[in-house]
Amino acid sequence: MSELVLTLAAAQGRSTGTWHAVELHRSPSELDGACEVAVCGALARIDVDVVWDGADEDACEACADLLY
Repeated sequence: MSELVLTLAAAQGRSTGTWHAVELHRSPSELDGACEVAVCGALARIDVDVVWDGADEDACEACADLLY
């Protein structure tokens, strides 16, 4: 049986500062700083130095609900 592994990055929304989850389909070195579509559908900029775990008070509730 194979196992599905999601690679998530943290991305901050520009208008609210909320942190979102973005599923990565390419390596972090290929990211160009453009907005990416978060799991919840919001546009946000990825910060590869931040780990998204959904537990922070400024994390997107919709992203957390969809993933956990």
